[in-house]
Amino acid sequence: MKRLSDELTVSPQLPIEAIDEVAKEGFKTIICNRPDNEDPGQPSFAEIAARAESNGMKAIFQPVASGNVSDADADAFAANLKAAEKPVFAYCRSGTRCTILWSLASSGSLPVQDIIKSASDAGYDMSPLMARIAARG
Repeated sequence: MKRLSDELTVSPQLPIEAIDEVAKEGFKTIICNRPDNEDPGQPSFAEIAARAESNGMKAIFQPVASGNVSDADADAFAANLKAAEKPVFAYCRSGTRCTILWSLASSGSLPVQDIIKSASDAGYDMSPLMARIAARG
């Protein structure tokens, strides 16, 4: 689990059983940025949502194709993040997609350098997206 902000932590795909621990950590909402069946054997969103809801969390499905994060995806992520009860836990295959979405969604509300640093501190290099992030702000 990698914390990007006070509101958002990201991670790679979790096993279904780990949802219980996510709830114990105090997360209120899970956002799934991974399409179902992206990899064989990954839990479906329906399975994740059922486990999240049984732990009192809300689950949001916003699948984004790997390597193809659009501005519309970032806008939808911003809207989901804004509306979600915090803190939010988002996941995809590696956490990178979630970090890209957050980085693009945060442009305009955070300085670009702060976005890049927060992502870097969490282990994600968003510097190749610096111009794109800045252009959205």
